[in-house]
Amino acid sequence: MRSDTVKKGVERAPHRSLLYATGISPKAIEKPFIGIASSFSDIVPGHINMRDMERFVERGVEAGGGYPFVFGIPSICDGIAMGHPGMRYSLPLREIIADSIESVANAHCFDGLVLLTNCDKITPGMLMAAARLNIPAVVVTTGPMLSGRYNNDRLSLVRDTFEAVGRFKKGEIDREKLYALEIEACPGPGSCQGLYTANTMACLTEVMGMSLPGCGSGLAVSSKKRRIAYESGMRVMELVRQNICPRDILTRQAFENAVKVDMAMGGSTNTVLHLLAIAREAKVDLSLKDFDEIGRKIPQIVSLRPGGDYFMEDLEWAGGIPAVLSVMRDFLSDSLTVSGNSILEIARKGVVHNKDVIRPLDNPYTREGGLAVLYGSLAPEGAIVKQSAVADPMKRFRGRARVFDREEEAVEALYNGEIEKGDVIVIRYEGPRGGPGMREMLSPTATVVGMGLSDSVALITDGRFSGGTRGPCIGHICPEAASGGPIALIRDGDTIYIDIPARKIELELSSDELEQRRREWKKPSPKVKEGYLARYGMLAGSASEGGSLQFKVPQE
Repeated sequence: MRSDTVKKGVERAPHRSLLYATGISPKAIEKPFIGIASSFSDIVPGHINMRDMERFVERGVEAGGGYPFVFGIPSICDGIAMGHPGMRYSLPLREIIADSIESVANAHCFDGLVLLTNCDKITPGMLMAAARLNIPAVVVTTGPMLSGRYNNDRLSLVRDTFEAVGRFKKGEIDREKLYALEIEACPGPGSCQGLYTANTMACLTEVMGMSLPGCGSGLAVSSKKRRIAYESGMRVMELVRQNICPRDILTRQAFENAVKVDMAMGGSTNTVLHLLAIAREAKVDLSLKDFDEIGRKIPQIVSLRPGGDYFMEDLEWAGGIPAVLSVMRDFLSDSLTVSGNSILEIARKGVVHNKDVIRPLDNPYTREGGLAVLYGSLAPEGAIVKQSAVADPMKRFRGRARVFDREEEAVEALYNGEIEKGDVIVIRYEGPRGGPGMREMLSPTATVVGMGLSDSVALITDGRFSGGTRGPCIGHICPEAASGGPIALIRDGDTIYIDIPARKIELELSSDELEQRRREWKKPSPKVKEGYLARYGMLAGSASEGGSLQFKVPQE
């Protein structure tokens, strides 16, 4: 066992003494050591129930013959961090999470891990750590939130709070209605109710085989989640005994399956960043082109908020991810899962209980997948759009640029009524390096929708979007402005052409004009000059490669 390094032999008497100080017994010290990485937090709604979940994971580990050690991992609520400089920390936190788990697990020589997670960057950070460490591991996502209620209407965070701000600014609702929505939209623990980033990643974690069947959509308030936590503790012990490690599970086939199901469900654009980063840690070759090639072949059979009107609770009651897999099984490649069953075995057992929430292949919502990768003179290295959340008339759009170098400037212009029909809002210097941190742009995108502009105004950025974004919003434009990409050269009034079906995004300028502007462009000084964000801004890679930290170890 790896843990023998810290507990076996005469030389480890001091180490055993410290272990006994934790309360472990001499008999229990012989058991495998299992780390439980818990991202419990009092301020993140998706994580406030984790103290309870920790207990059930611990019970499962003990029942399986191991000894559990809970350790803490930081978490950020993207919704609370949204629309101000705090959002700069969200994506960079993913790297901190992976590094923290690596540090604790290797320093204490754990034999296995249970990774207790839920929200946007925490789940991919934990998966990155699992792939990097490559010791037996099971991921437990703690589940989506129930829908809110107001006047017998079901509510979700994005549509009924972020977008409601735009409706209030437009005068469609009064302050009393806005208050009622904000107090009722999020009724308790769990990740926000639509197929936003947290829930998309939870579902894809299950598809990739790193969590037990039913985990992705199991509701945060359900005892089903307690049972999954307990069973995950038991399963990690079986993985330890069989020496089944994450890279045995996170194969090329597993990532392809994840992309296919992502496309079939119309998931968050952030999954592109995260799957690329996790694949890099797993030593699997995955690229933007894979997403587009797969997306063209996969029909969308699920349509949850923000693009649709169903909620995660509807997906759960319709059969969850096993039911989605059952419809998709002819598209999937078989792969191993932590459950001991292969993904196709799970698919064969899945049952669809509602054929509108999870549609059959001959009656999809759309004939192509939910995400599309665009290329062109404005994004030579690619850009991402959630095409399933864009109305058909806006999938081809030509407009004049309104350029902003910070998110806040664009939001202020929207609130002041300065954005007009036919505009393309350009928000730049918000990429991984330029931000730094590649902020999500939910505030401006939700305001565009809330103010009724989504059928006449587009938005593009080298930043990224919340999984809750809908409308003609194109993010991850690469190269980013801080790296001198074409988005840095746009000026007010330039014409931008977007053609999602043709996968094009063009800045309609001559090559001579572009070259002249490139010669005149000067790289701006970093927005943040100290602390972690400054370091992240120096080392962050392109969004087209996952936005991970990039560095080279000197070769001897």
